[in-house]
Amino acid sequence: MTATTPHVPTAESTALVRARLSVVDTGRKRKDVTMTVLIWGAFLVAMAPLVSLLWTVTTNGLGRISMDFLTLSMRNVFGGDPNGGIYHAIVGTLIITGLAALISVPIGILTAIYLVEYGRGWLARSVTFFVDVMTGIPSIVAGLFAVALFTLIVGPEARFGFIGAVALSVLMIPVVVRSCEEMLKLVPNELREAAYALGVPKWLTVVKVVLRTSVAGLTTGVLLAVARVIGETAPLLVAVGVTDSINMNPFEGRMMTLPVFAYRQYSQGQAPCPGGESATCVPDIAIQNAWGAALTLIVIVLALNLVGRLVNRWFAPKLR
Repeated sequence: MTATTPHVPTAESTALVRARLSVVDTGRKRKDVTMTVLIWGAFLVAMAPLVSLLWTVTTNGLGRISMDFLTLSMRNVFGGDPNGGIYHAIVGTLIITGLAALISVPIGILTAIYLVEYGRGWLARSVTFFVDVMTGIPSIVAGLFAVALFTLIVGPEARFGFIGAVALSVLMIPVVVRSCEEMLKLVPNELREAAYALGVPKWLTVVKVVLRTSVAGLTTGVLLAVARVIGETAPLLVAVGVTDSINMNPFEGRMMTLPVFAYRQYSQGQAPCPGGESATCVPDIAIQNAWGAALTLIVIVLALNLVGRLVNRWFAPKLR
């Protein structure tokens, strides 16, 4: 039996291998740098409109923000009077959006639970199909639907906050269903099987295990849905109307909301300068009111997202 002589690499073979490896490494580095540049470029392109929007709203609306602007209404305020405020619009926005969430969240979460935990067959497929259809409904259609519904129930002159809440809930329900459905699907099946093995009934497993595990994601989905509808203008303009007074009763009388207020003020502020193009004009107070309302609405949405972050941190499952 002859012994095998081990192969000893020569200097030429070692240099050849190193050259080939250097070529491969150079190609990988080139691809890595190219993809890094493309990703950062796409990120900057996506962020540019957002930064521009925030900068424009902040620079134009920050000068109008004051305690009087946030605590007064536009009642008995006419023309270029700078004494008006948006308190009535803030109240209307919070009440109508809160009612819409009160309607949409239980329906959306229960529908998501049905689709994930119980839904089988043609009924589940039909629900999924109609949820997808409702996701693409234009907002003005939701407003017209709510107005038509309450016209049949109350009468043709019905315009109050609850109609706007119903219109917003039509837009909000499919978002809640879709986001909560995805969050429930992320719960591992092993947790459900462990509960079943201990003899826990299915409904209690859903309540104590599935919902408890996904509460952070569910909260985030609900807040995303709220942020989706809180800035709607068309359905509220149709269903709720406008008013310059404070109205805290969503079941009687018209109400004002921040997006409708901003739209109305901006449209009223487009009047030509009284002295003609050559005259020196002071910036229209209505335009400033519109920018101030837009900035306030952005701050409210930002506060909702911060609340969602805190809930996510408090209730997310702890990994150890």
